[in-house]
This record gives sequence, structure tokens and C-alpha cells, in this order.
Amino acid sequence: MIVAGSHSQALAAALADVTDHDLAAVEYEQFPDGERMASLDDAPDHAVVVAATPTDAAHVELLQLQDAAREAGASQVTTVIPYMGYARQDRAFETGEPVSARAVARAISTGTDRVLTVDPHEPAVCDYFTVPAEAVPAAGRLADPLPDTLVDPLFLSPDEGAIGLARSVAEAYGRGETDYFEKERHSGTEVEITPSDASVADRDVVLVDDIVATGSTMSESVAVLNDRGAQSVYVTCVHPLLARNAHLKLARAGVETVFGTDTIERPVSEVSVAPAIADTL
Repeated sequence: MIVAGSHSQALAAALADVTDHDLAAVEYEQFPDGERMASLDDAPDHAVVVAATPTDAAHVELLQLQDAAREAGASQVTTVIPYMGYARQDRAFETGEPVSARAVARAISTGTDRVLTVDPHEPAVCDYFTVPAEAVPAAGRLADPLPDTLVDPLFLSPDEGAIGLARSVAEAYGRGETDYFEKERHSGTEVEITPSDASVADRDVVLVDDIVATGSTMSESVAVLNDRGAQSVYVTCVHPLLARNAHLKLARAGVETVFGTDTIERPVSEVSVAPAIADTL
């Protein structure tokens, strides 16, 4: 039985459809003091909790859903985290800083038998769970909404670390080159972009990344591509967080279209990762 977190209702429904599993009836409440409670009436033997954690409240809700599934009679709990909040805080840079990804993973591990998380920023975060954990590759799904008529397409990642995602989309699309930008991060909000050597003039360029958060890096990349004569630029990402005015930044930069998946449910979530999750369940 599929148990949906409040941030993953559409994805949970899609996964139930793909796997032909039942979808649990879940209630989400908030009390006057601000505390929340997520509950379910069903008593599945195997509960698959599907819950993205883009907020602190979502993390608490996930823990509650795991516990509620046990209370309802589940003997086995699998936790699917489409988007894992705090996954980018995967190391401590100074003494006294927490490894937040590790702290979160340990908490989630207490209520589950297995964890799946979709394209985490660093796959190594799976090692922080104390139960079996696996990263689900889903970037290839981003090829589906792209036009079939892209001209001499170039699939470009904003840094070398994401080149694998760009290759996955290019392979799924069936044609096109891949390359990446050099990116140097000076702070949490300050990033310097250095163009690669790839020729972009008169070509359709597809920018590919795991997450678009503030949109700053992507909008700077788009500006560089437009300056170099790209015919059009598409932005694709697995996790369309799009915080604050990210979508506005991208639009002002001249992006043709933004495509994301439903790991975070946004208006740009044009494709579902449910088939990729189903293949790994």
C-alpha cells in the first residue's frame, strides 16, 4: 500500500497506478499550537511511505507517517524520499558544524526497513542511513517533455559533477552532445560561472541539473549561452525547488521552458519519476 506525504500526493498516486498498489487514506492535521499530525486508517502489511521533505515540517510528517504505518499494523515499511531536504549538507566544513544529512538520515532510519531517494545531490548520503538505502536514477525521465525537433542539441550541466545527469538525458533523448560549465562557489549565494569550450551558436541547448533552488546559477548560465548565440535554452532539473523568485530569474534570463519532475510538485513538474521508483521497489 502506498502512503502519501502531503508534499507527494500526485507522485504517490502515480506510483500506486504504476505498481497497481492501493493508495492509503491519509489525513494531515495542524493543531492550534502549530504541531502537526499525519494519520492513516488502513492497516497494510507492507507500507510504502512516499514523502518529499522540502521543509522541516515535512521531515516531522515523514516520521509520523512511518510510525502511523507501524501502528496501523504494517510489518514492513519502505520509505521513498523523492526529494531529500538537507541532503546538500553532507559534510562539516568547520568544527562544531553538524552533518545535517547524517542527522536526518539517522532519524528516518529508526522508522523504516529500507530507503529509496531519487537522485540525491551526493549519492554518498545513502551511506548515512542505518538501514539499506539506495539512490534511484531518474534524470533520464527529463527527456520526455523535450520537443522532438531540437536543433543539433547540446545537453549541458552547470558543473562537472552533474555531467552524468546531462548524459542520462541525452541518452534518453536519443541524440546530442554533452558538456559542462566550470562553476566556482564562493558562498551559499555567490557563484562564478566560466563557459566551457563547447560551441553553442545556433544550437538548442538543454541545461540539466539535479536541483534548481534559487535559480541564480541557472540564470547566469542562460545569460552566458545567450551571449554566445544559442538558438534556444531549455532548463531541466530533477528537483524543481524553485525557491523565492527563481522562476522569475529564469524567465528574465530568456529561458525557453523549464521542465522538472514531480519529486517536488510544482507547476513545471512535467514528468513523473514514478516509473523509475517502481523499477527499484
